Amino acid sequence: MEPSLQRDIPAYWPMWIGGREAAPEQDDRFPVFNPSTEEQLCEVARARESDVVAAVQAAASALPGWAAKPAAFRREFMFDFARRLLQPAITDELALLECLNTGKPLKEARDDVVKTAVACEFYGGLVDKFFGTTIPISPEVLNYTVHEPIGVTAHIAPWNYPLRLAFRSIVPALAAGNTVILKPAKETPLTALRMASLLAEAGLPAGVFNVLPGFGADVGVALAGNAGVNHVSFTGSFETGVAVMQQAARNAVPVTLELGGKAPLIIFADANLDLALECAIKAMFTNAGQVCFAATRLLVQDKIYDGFVQRFVERVKRIHVGPGIENPDMGPLISHQHRQRVMQYIAVGEDEGGEILSGGRVPSDPSCQRGFFLEPTVFAGMSHQSRICQEEIFGPVLTILRFSSPDEAIRLANDTPYGLTAGVWTTNVDCAHRMAVEIKAGQIFINDYAGGSVASPFGGCKRSGFGRERGVEAMQNYTQVKSVLLRIRS
Repeated sequence: MEPSLQRDIPAYWPMWIGGREAAPEQDDRFPVFNPSTEEQLCEVARARESDVVAAVQAAASALPGWAAKPAAFRREFMFDFARRLLQPAITDELALLECLNTGKPLKEARDDVVKTAVACEFYGGLVDKFFGTTIPISPEVLNYTVHEPIGVTAHIAPWNYPLRLAFRSIVPALAAGNTVILKPAKETPLTALRMASLLAEAGLPAGVFNVLPGFGADVGVALAGNAGVNHVSFTGSFETGVAVMQQAARNAVPVTLELGGKAPLIIFADANLDLALECAIKAMFTNAGQVCFAATRLLVQDKIYDGFVQRFVERVKRIHVGPGIENPDMGPLISHQHRQRVMQYIAVGEDEGGEILSGGRVPSDPSCQRGFFLEPTVFAGMSHQSRICQEEIFGPVLTILRFSSPDEAIRLANDTPYGLTAGVWTTNVDCAHRMAVEIKAGQIFINDYAGGSVASPFGGCKRSGFGRERGVEAMQNYTQVKSVLLRIRS
């Protein structure tokens, strides 16, 4: 391990409410583990419903002062905080916490820190340029609109990208003048809690940012249904997203839902196959396939199917699996329970007639005998109606299917309940444009995959949710439009 990464992790992490560390009312705690070793990293305070009430009160009290700050003040705060995150010592610290808490390769954890800083820069630059409009009614009437903060915002974050996905919604919320309550996933609360202290050190007023670690049944339900919350952002499974929306609906509170995916990556015969192959590896096996927009269905045109699949499987077998701190190509799954779930899907795939071309087992490498490792797994020969082609597995399990025509590729791409992302590899511009028009998904990547930026809006349709994170569109989630009409007397 690099010398800069040799640091102790506190044995206990409190909640963060009202600008300071806070003990939960019931003084309860829960353990947090390293998925690469199964070792306990620390204990974390377990928030309950009474702590949600305290956090909402703190956020509501801080709201008028933060919302009244000039846009230029929030702009400079965001710029300054981005610079802080990019200081080598802070980048290293956050990357180490993320690596140990999720098991992901250290290089991926570093990238998550950098992209969080980039989000701060983007929304810092946008906050004083998010203009209203004037509406030409008549010479006697001045009608204009302004964007006002929506209020207290709740952010229920997933465990696969604890820092990056939480702050994907938090940064525009803060930039727009809202206050924030973050409920991190119970598996991965550490970077959220460290960011709370970093924001306080940077001068963020008390109560503007609050963190409630705990379990969904306690904190998530209470937070989504609290009458003092004005907007809920949720990233996670379809089933939990529906439950969050039901809670928020009790108070007529708007929600942004980024849910599951079952993305296709379509390889046409005329594509640059070398680039397409490497793209498919990254699109599927980054973060051990624990990515909502992972390209879990590889659709390969008949003309090149046999040769491309042979090369692809050979490449998959060279993926190095190991502990995140060693910077492998792929780390472990998040927990024993989740690995068991993924392995059950592998068994289902075999029962459904699928053939495993590679993987499907725990790696034999000595470094993988503790931790929640699984080989990258490739299936072929199954029906597209099989469960492994239709259901989100959220692990390193890929299905390969063949198609003959663009019509068939479109039909297969759209034939799932999800619509988050899709990828297309072709040198035919007409074909590429047709795919982009007819595939039902929130993002279409052509001759690339996941190559956008914080400026690119991200979100889905169908069971993948609604609303958009990232881009200018995200600011719309966290503001409300006020229309002002002034009659001018002559």
